[in-house]
Amino acid sequence: MRHLLREFDAAGGEHEYTLFISPSQPGSAPPLKFNSLRFRSLELRGPFDGQSDKLCKLWFEQIAVPRAARRLGLELLHVPYWASPLRPATPTIVTVHDIIPLILPAYRGGLLVRAYTHLVAAAARRADFVLTDSLTSRQDIVRRLKIPARRVRAVHLAPDARFRPGVELTRLLTLRRKYALPDRYLLYLGGFDRRKNVPGLLRAFARLVARGDKARLVVAGRLPTKDSAFFPHPQRVARELGLGDAVHFIGRVPEEEKPALYAGAVAFVFPSRYEGFGLPPLEAMACGAPAIGSTAASLPEVIGDGGLLIEPDDVDGLSEAMSRLWRDANLRADLSRRALAQAAHFSWNETARQTLKAYEQQGRPERVRDCS
Repeated sequence: MRHLLREFDAAGGEHEYTLFISPSQPGSAPPLKFNSLRFRSLELRGPFDGQSDKLCKLWFEQIAVPRAARRLGLELLHVPYWASPLRPATPTIVTVHDIIPLILPAYRGGLLVRAYTHLVAAAARRADFVLTDSLTSRQDIVRRLKIPARRVRAVHLAPDARFRPGVELTRLLTLRRKYALPDRYLLYLGGFDRRKNVPGLLRAFARLVARGDKARLVVAGRLPTKDSAFFPHPQRVARELGLGDAVHFIGRVPEEEKPALYAGAVAFVFPSRYEGFGLPPLEAMACGAPAIGSTAASLPEVIGDGGLLIEPDDVDGLSEAMSRLWRDANLRADLSRRALAQAAHFSWNETARQTLKAYEQQGRPERVRDCS
């Protein structure tokens, strides 16, 4: 919401915005100052505050928010994640970033998680309009949730303005010293749950090293606290593959350091098996790093011509793609230019414009239902 509110402020207009905040999520209100935007934030307290986070969350989403929207006489309610009220009393737009629990069985969780997924799926069907992050997610939502296509619109996300080419050399050098980075490296930055396919990346990298390439791989992101089928620990996989110091695990990287990390990479590698959008490769491309991604789900839509696309389980193909970018300076330069051009197609200005268009169509009395 932070990016949308900034763009709404820049665009001007007569709309008033109210942000509802849950007491179970302190600090969730964006600390922003606006030039012209008429904006207020309200904390909605409930009977479960300080007791059960799950009950507090459910009360906030299903009781407090629709009740407050009705009391304030709001013309439109936008729920920016998959948790719209089952019984809304106000015209409602919900943003469904993805429906991973309905697509990947391993992500369905236990009984309570499945019950919650069933609840929010039913609520999404009752919403007046659905926004989602990609054409792939739009197709999934239409097919799996049985929502008419005319009521679902894909509105792409975009990289933050900090992700841009031309990172200062001093920032790169500072980052290299802090994390003991090699001069040249391939980069993965993201999560480690099974759909991210990090073990597949490590196996492909091991084949690259076995062929004699002196490549180095930097793996960034908060490491799992345990090793399991759902969270295969990458350090254990790297040890089993005998990768030694060819792989550098640097843990969680602060947001302000990510642009330099992306900019210093030979290529960004992201072989995920499913993404509703996939911001990390887009952020990397916005910094000029070529991307190697999988052909799965939305990644071809995001990466486009800004990188190489490989089937997610094609270990040899992924290894070859990394080898090509590691060795071929001309290919790197060409894909870097293409990456910047592809990333330029995504902007928060356009995301806000499309979102505001949906607001204006759904919030007026004679609401237009077909705005796909």
